[in-house]
Amino acid sequence: MKNLTRAMLTWLFLSALLCLQAQVPDLDEKYAAELLKPGTLAPDFQLQTPEGKTLRFSDFAKGKYVVIDFWASWCPDCRKDAPEVIRLYNKFHDQGVEFLGVSFDTDKESWIKCIEKLGIPYAQVSELKRMAQSDVAKAYGVRWIPSLYLIGPDGKVLVSTVLSYKIENKLHELFDKTPSTIVGDKEMQISIDGSKGKLSAVLYVPNTHPGGSSDLVILCHGLNCDHNFDLMHRIEKQLHTNGFATLTFDFNGHGKSEGKFVDMTIPNEMEDLEQVLAYARDLRFVDDIALVGHSQGAVVAAMVAGKHPEDIQAVVLLAPASSVRDDVVRGYLFGIEFDPLDLPDSLVLSNGIALGYRYLKTVSRLPIFETSANYHGNACIIHGTGDRLVPYTCGERFHQTWSGSEYYELEYYDHNFTVCPYRPVEITVDYLERVLK
Repeated sequence: MKNLTRAMLTWLFLSALLCLQAQVPDLDEKYAAELLKPGTLAPDFQLQTPEGKTLRFSDFAKGKYVVIDFWASWCPDCRKDAPEVIRLYNKFHDQGVEFLGVSFDTDKESWIKCIEKLGIPYAQVSELKRMAQSDVAKAYGVRWIPSLYLIGPDGKVLVSTVLSYKIENKLHELFDKTPSTIVGDKEMQISIDGSKGKLSAVLYVPNTHPGGSSDLVILCHGLNCDHNFDLMHRIEKQLHTNGFATLTFDFNGHGKSEGKFVDMTIPNEMEDLEQVLAYARDLRFVDDIALVGHSQGAVVAAMVAGKHPEDIQAVVLLAPASSVRDDVVRGYLFGIEFDPLDLPDSLVLSNGIALGYRYLKTVSRLPIFETSANYHGNACIIHGTGDRLVPYTCGERFHQTWSGSEYYELEYYDHNFTVCPYRPVEITVDYLERVLK
């Protein structure tokens, strides 16, 4: 019954988060209204390449998936979005996806120079006409650039959008074939002593050769969820595919771990992580250890890294919720006002869960950046500009605190990265691959 009640409260809390995330505007509603709808047969066209050759779309596609990128060299949003489209090309072209840029430049020299400057590797064509006079723009309903299409092998529209991450989502749906289990690997349910009792944890060990070692990644979930939270679960599975060992766990008062949620504080979550870290250090097969944390879990990971810098070889923070300290100091947390000089015994949130007095008291004095600054190792921070819960300036400050860290600011992404969960997973795992292996 206890676990059922906790699960219901977790669902309510996450639903509230999703409502907040839904406030992030979908630019397609305004700028993609006239684009061809999915299921529509893509109109054929023939245009000139920069070399002066004629390219017919139907011949170019030849039963393949094709991404069409409508753009222009004079368009700042197009130049800003170009690296994302190039990244998608580099990721999916070898899987059989073709890419075609259709430019609304009128000056051929400027068009060619921009292609070279941006390093665009895929085919390009143009009428050398303004968008308003372009026949292909009219045929495809393009009124805003950049606009993108994903065309299927049958020649029909699969996606039409002004947001490149929607193309990425669909391509991942079409081409991702990550196995759920890997033969020979071991997954073990374990229990670790924590600050408020036993912590429920899962240790995943890759199938290394006898006497071999593996890098281990400890994953730290956010407030009022558990180790199965979608974003962290996706990262965990991709780490397994890439040969990493993982150790996931539920903080005290969360999931299947012991303790009451109302007694949870960031300092005692730090104690939990320190106990998990001590357990990991004693595993004979472990080589390097990395921490990956989301939201409050990212704050905990950063501070523990600052307390034990010699034990941590890499840290990845996703939407680190360092704003919680300022929120409590000013007396406004999760949309609820209170007197910061006379803290309540508990703060009951809109979904019925309660943060305790000790949580509020300890957060108001929490030396987040002072402690984190003692870590000088590999670090990567990922934050979305569409985060309505934690401003992306929190991610920027961690980047400034950790000299040499990498910072990825993802435009339009919400707190839980739901608009395109594949991107933060890719950044996280690729980063750990680079710095640990």
